[in-house]
Amino acid sequence: MTNDKMAPLSAEMAVGGEEPVKRQKILVIKLSALGDVVMATGPFAAIRRAHPDAHITLLTTKLYVDLAKSTGCFDAIAVDRRPKLTQFGDLMALRRFLRGGEFDRVYDLQTSDRSTFYYRLFWPGKAPEWSGIAWGSSHPHKHPERHKMHTIDRHIDQLAGMGITDIPLPFINAPKADLDRFGIKTPYVLICPGGSPHRPEKRWPAERFGLLAKMLADYRLTPVLIGTDKEADVLDRISNMCPRARNLMGKTDFLEIASLAQGAVLAIGNDTGPMHLAAAAGVPTIVLFSEASNPAQCAPRGHGKDAVSIIQQPDLRNLPITRVFEVIRQRLNLED
Repeated sequence: MTNDKMAPLSAEMAVGGEEPVKRQKILVIKLSALGDVVMATGPFAAIRRAHPDAHITLLTTKLYVDLAKSTGCFDAIAVDRRPKLTQFGDLMALRRFLRGGEFDRVYDLQTSDRSTFYYRLFWPGKAPEWSGIAWGSSHPHKHPERHKMHTIDRHIDQLAGMGITDIPLPFINAPKADLDRFGIKTPYVLICPGGSPHRPEKRWPAERFGLLAKMLADYRLTPVLIGTDKEADVLDRISNMCPRARNLMGKTDFLEIASLAQGAVLAIGNDTGPMHLAAAAGVPTIVLFSEASNPAQCAPRGHGKDAVSIIQQPDLRNLPITRVFEVIRQRLNLED
């Protein structure tokens, strides 16, 4: 367990030299994944607004520390190594962190088996107030349809039980993108053709993205491809089909993706985390869904009416490019 401390204060002096006023200590748990962390940025802000004077710590995984810092909602960020039961040393370090933090309240926004187990680590001592799904917790979220709700709606309902309302939409505080650094010519469309390597059924074929990139380039729109080195095969195939595309494979972190999205005229891609970044950054967004996931439960949510367009086909291999481009044509008012 490591701590990325930004303002590790536990008490502050009252005005006039009076006795120290103990600050309320809050822990928020949100471990993964990227899309879920982005969707939790609204609840992060609402929790901060509900506890303006509290010392609030986020427990997350290392991958999301910089993204969490950018929200400005936390005084400290603790990195969870997600220890296995066999990793006794790390497990005890996590227990010491939880018990030694003297937290007054915990908001478990992960609500997974893992985060529920963390509630048990307070035994045999007294657990803090706990909002989550842990049995025996002070504020369990018991909505009978919670597993069918959209992630954002589930957070809203959970926090309502703690008296926290008016949850904002996901947001990203990203700096303005340096387009010259990335070699991008405007106007441009952000394309995310990858996704989890173990979920190939959630990907539209690379050749279809390649054709799409060529069509966009014909309208003098620069296709900008984002993805990791693990998606090299997909990105290279698209680049070979459309040499005018700008391939940024492995060159962007989460905040840079959001920055690029802010300057784009459109973002399009599969059901994957970066599309949540794009939607939260405020760009018109098109997301392609197969039957492998349900947009009613996990689709990105953007700002403004019709900010996010969903195109769903049970098998994405059968999704024709004409259908996708027609939606793009409508979103960008492209003429024949």
